[in-house]
Amino acid sequence: QIQLVESGGGLVQAGDSLRLSCAASGRTASNYVMGWFRQAPGKEREFVAAITRSGGYIHYEDSVKGRFTISRDNAKNTVYLQMNSVKPEDTAVYYCATDVNPPAYFSGSYVTSRHNYNYWGQGTQVTVSS
Repeated sequence: QIQLVESGGGLVQAGDSLRLSCAASGRTASNYVMGWFRQAPGKEREFVAAITRSGGYIHYEDSVKGRFTISRDNAKNTVYLQMNSVKPEDTAVYYCATDVNPPAYFSGSYVTSRHNYNYWGQGTQVTVSS
């Protein structure tokens, strides 16, 4: 079992910055992919960003490229999402998730699918006012 706990959400104004954290506990392994997803009211949960354990592969959803940065500190079992220049359309509940058994080789479409992630956090609310 793996437990994921997100933190860092809140109410900010458009153009501000925010850093989300996701702390993992429980079983750990060297090949986990960590991802961030978000879900706005009335919409489906969508992919935001993902990172492999080494950090050698990172993938972003197009609308956050250049504004958001995903990173991880394996010593702390924590993954981060630095959100800069936030927009009202970034308002959502943000979830972190982990894929504990990714294939040896995968494309961007693999990490964008929420169905490939095994464990999820409870989410943290991000609200961006205009």
